[in-house]
Amino acid sequence: MQLHAIDWAIIVGYFAVSLGIGLWFKNRAGESFVEYFASGRSLPWWIAGTSMVATTFAADTPLAVTGLIGKHGIAGNWFWWAWAFGGMLTVFVFAKLWRRAEVLTDVELIEQRYAGAPAAALRGFRAFYIAVVMNSIIIGWVTKAMATVLKQTVLHGSDAGPEIDFALVAVMLVITGGYSVLSGMWGVAITDVVQFVLAMVGCVALAVVAVAHVGGIDALQTKVTAAFASHGQGDPLAFVPDFDAKGTDLTFGVFAVLILTQWWATWYPGAEPGGGGYIVQRMASCRDERHAVKATLLFQLAHYCLRPWPWILVALVAFAMHPELLQSKDAGIGFPQVIRELAPTGLRGLMLVTFAAAFMSTISTQMNWGASYLVNDLYKRFVAPEADDRQLLRASRWASGLVLLLGGGVAWLMVTRGISVDDAWAFLAALGAGVGGVFLLRWFWWRINAWSELAAMFGSLAVFVGVKLWQDALPEADRMLGEYRSLLVASISLGVWLVATLLTAPEPREHLVTFYRRIRPDGPGWRPIAALAPDVRPDGDLGRSLLCAVLGTAVVWLTLPGIGAVIFGDFAKAAGCLGGAAVATFALLRLAVRPPVNA
Repeated sequence: MQLHAIDWAIIVGYFAVSLGIGLWFKNRAGESFVEYFASGRSLPWWIAGTSMVATTFAADTPLAVTGLIGKHGIAGNWFWWAWAFGGMLTVFVFAKLWRRAEVLTDVELIEQRYAGAPAAALRGFRAFYIAVVMNSIIIGWVTKAMATVLKQTVLHGSDAGPEIDFALVAVMLVITGGYSVLSGMWGVAITDVVQFVLAMVGCVALAVVAVAHVGGIDALQTKVTAAFASHGQGDPLAFVPDFDAKGTDLTFGVFAVLILTQWWATWYPGAEPGGGGYIVQRMASCRDERHAVKATLLFQLAHYCLRPWPWILVALVAFAMHPELLQSKDAGIGFPQVIRELAPTGLRGLMLVTFAAAFMSTISTQMNWGASYLVNDLYKRFVAPEADDRQLLRASRWASGLVLLLGGGVAWLMVTRGISVDDAWAFLAALGAGVGGVFLLRWFWWRINAWSELAAMFGSLAVFVGVKLWQDALPEADRMLGEYRSLLVASISLGVWLVATLLTAPEPREHLVTFYRRIRPDGPGWRPIAALAPDVRPDGDLGRSLLCAVLGTAVVWLTLPGIGAVIFGDFAKAAGCLGGAAVATFALLRLAVRPPVNA
């Protein structure tokens, strides 16, 4: 794909703006440790929320969506749409609790909630695991995806080997590292906003050009339906899966597992049960509880309702133009292939900026977020508890660089050695498959202790390994689908940590009372502790918050097909879906704006 002067101007201008933002916020980031990792707890909700959604828009995301559509049509996206209810729980139930905790990282909560050596060990282990192991794999994953984009666009047809692919991406890693190390969370958040706007403009423009190329929406529907039919696949435009489609593994049982269990059973970066990771970091950076709630709501709505349709349209065009991709194990390359084949001069540069922005917004977050664990939960907690702001800031910048180096090393292995990320993510899934329940209930049941989380984490790993060995010993035709395996692991792990909870001593009452006073959690699960602190008044609106989460999920799940129906000209369906979404939104706003019962 040849670039012209205007393409290069767009690309150079984008990188100049990114570096300029980093330099602009350099002094502010250097004011304090809290400024560096949490923007001094002064981010407005719209910046924090946009930063959340920009971070989850990585270079691999459009490719992953294209791959899901290649397997199951539009309905394949339920593999991630199913997390919507968990996200809405974070908005209406957990966001205010996280903000009250005033943590810098989610693992800092561990020693607020639990006491003693088990809590310290759990905090240290999770900090190391997230910052070093998981973070490096994520950086490697998105770097490999960016290398794939370059290979399918500007490097297509060249004899460049994987080392050249990595070298080009490494330049972006260095630039991202530069402004991230200098500017801390302020620079990361502001560049996220700019990067998200650019990325969405690029994707919308590409979708318009791509649909026009195949003859418009009606022609696209005809061509993509024929392409899927020629390969024996079901209706690619169905929003709800075609459970009777020949050869599909997106059965009713799998769909039910996704909808009913995925939101609580699995810990996944950006979709953690009860909130976690960089979502908590953004909430902790907000001005107050209201800003944290509004930021997280903006994230959920943009994540599920705003972003997907441009990706979906480009993916459908890719399969209409190249039906052979439907039989490919790497169908995701269809997205950058459309860029290479259809983007005109100017849009080529913008699309490369789109993917660079998506890539860099994720990398900058991973750097700042990963460094926050190393400094706040390892260095400050165990090595230098008396360190002042100057020492902590110096350590923060060094830690940010270390995170980038570690992630760059993993990325180099993945890109140049052709290492698959599947086995790495299987390991992450092992530690995450059964811990969701304990992450949710620790806020609402006083009896959960540090041993509960330890049993959930290591129990899920042991159960995962056992189930995998059992399944690998069976003939391939007799093996369970991955979703059923995850449910089995989560269910057994749930039993393991519940037994561990009941067999071990509860946390000291005085520690639980301190936590209860700080967080003011609702529900009957804190009744014994509430009796020891009769002066504490929880909000008293847990039931209403749960109903808000249900309504918020309805808004998402009705808006998604409603927008699709408008695009495809089915205006009766659009009226029904968007009308239902409007009713759910009205009810949600009426409930959400009421003051807490005990205000």
